[in-house]
Amino acid sequence: MSVLFFHTMRYKQSDPENPNNDRFILSRGYAAPILWAAWTEAGHLSGSNLLSLRKSVYDLEGYPVPSLSQRLSFVDVATGWLGQGLGAACGMAYTGKYFDKASYRVFCLMGDSESSEGSIWEALAFASYYGLDNLVAIFDVNRLGHSGALPAEHCIDIYQKRCEAFGWNTFVVDGRDVEALCQVFWQAAQVKSKPTAVVAKTFKGRGLPNVEDAENWYGKPVAKERADAIIKLIESQIQTNKNPVPKPPIEDSPQISIMGIEMISPPAYKVGDKMATLKACAFGLAKLGHANDRVIVLDGDTKNATFSEIFKKEYPERFIKCFIAEQNTVSMALGCATRGRTIAFANTFGAFLTRAFDQIRMGVISQTNVNLIGSHCGVSVGEDSPSQMALEDMAMFRAIPNCIIFYPSDAVSMEHALYLAANAKGMCFIRTTRPKTAVIYNPRETFEIGQAKVVRHSDNDKVTVIGAGVTLHEALAAADDLSKQDISIRVIDLFTIKPLDAATIISNAKATGGRVITVEDHYPEGGIGEAVCAAVSKEPDILVHQLAVSGVPRNGKPDELLDMFGISARHITAAVKRIVIN
Repeated sequence: MSVLFFHTMRYKQSDPENPNNDRFILSRGYAAPILWAAWTEAGHLSGSNLLSLRKSVYDLEGYPVPSLSQRLSFVDVATGWLGQGLGAACGMAYTGKYFDKASYRVFCLMGDSESSEGSIWEALAFASYYGLDNLVAIFDVNRLGHSGALPAEHCIDIYQKRCEAFGWNTFVVDGRDVEALCQVFWQAAQVKSKPTAVVAKTFKGRGLPNVEDAENWYGKPVAKERADAIIKLIESQIQTNKNPVPKPPIEDSPQISIMGIEMISPPAYKVGDKMATLKACAFGLAKLGHANDRVIVLDGDTKNATFSEIFKKEYPERFIKCFIAEQNTVSMALGCATRGRTIAFANTFGAFLTRAFDQIRMGVISQTNVNLIGSHCGVSVGEDSPSQMALEDMAMFRAIPNCIIFYPSDAVSMEHALYLAANAKGMCFIRTTRPKTAVIYNPRETFEIGQAKVVRHSDNDKVTVIGAGVTLHEALAAADDLSKQDISIRVIDLFTIKPLDAATIISNAKATGGRVITVEDHYPEGGIGEAVCAAVSKEPDILVHQLAVSGVPRNGKPDELLDMFGISARHITAAVKRIVIN
């Protein structure tokens, strides 16, 4: 940390978020005190603040977390759930090399414990494939994990061979040898077309009697009566009284703007056109790319299924193929979006995003503006196996604080969702579906986050039916069937599942005698039905009947599966009749 912060890295101490600064990620987040100490030595924090570690009165938490205040603006992404840092570092390094084309470098310090995480090796493979020579990963190999010795212990050659096998330029060094560290970090800057791994052999508690290389010291303070003696021992090893000053950065990062993106023209669809929101999303992304040259798309090797190849054809230099490595794809997106350098959309099957839940939750803790697109949602996927059907994705993202969930029902609302997401703060999830559905909105229709649409209503409506995506169209078909039987229903398109438009739901529910049906292509747990139930829970005269996919689905045609699992127009019609009769 001393060599990095006061010899190798170039940055402005007074402006940690400067786009020209070198980046540093402490992936082994449990070592946060050394990060706070380094920034204190750099003059950005005051020494007295260090005594506030883990106290709610100040921002110095036990793990690195970006702060809403400016005090911790040097923390780009939250870490601590191990295995997350290197993927985010890859995103920053990719942005620096291919988008900014700037001189800043990215350093990521990892523990040997987290090298057991598969996400680390996804990131190693990615960085090598794309030749991220502005990236340096440091493995702090101290032999000990949380509860005991690690499998490789101090067999440094194992780490070296693994990194070399992944195509990294690799150095082995004594992690306490200042001169050797200065040399390898300098050498790393001379290497082209390869990332660099520094495998540093260290000893936990080095130089402390009865502590060095001993187990069961994880996260434990030294006994108070021994602290003064140990501090004096450490101070006696300091060989200089110079005030360390980091080098200033090379100021060649371009000035960019990602704020206030406007739709350059209304959606080019007419009412009645048939288009899957999945495909409309791809066309919308390409159009969004025209509006701002910092829009990028990350793809999990699904471009021919999600149609993100449309964006790739238009902007090959802004399309990142991340292969089948969803955890790294999400971490990459988080890294690309840090410091407002890109507007990142990561696109893959919604079911596959469940593998990256760790990265998603850490992205929200990081307060990163990032957009995730999940396609092939629900049983309406059709003939593909249930393994490909996202049926728990809304529950997953509803559990994430401050996450906006878009669920467009036609091509027009899909395009608007993309622009709203591009301008939104925080994380957005956009749910897209595979079947073609009719365009129901005029291209000039306006949409807002948290605003539902009442798409069919009359003064004689008996029941309010709430849907989104394919189930909205099933609700409209049911409304047509019921009208022939002199039963009128009100139909609401939620558009955003979170935040939910509770006011529209409640007012329309009361207008239809408190009778509500929700219908969703999702499991009942955590989906639209439960969201609506929560919204009306304080209204005693509103009763919600939920239609959702129950049980593990099977293969079949989309219409067959919608009917088989109780969310088709036929089932909505039957549910309305039961409620009206009762």
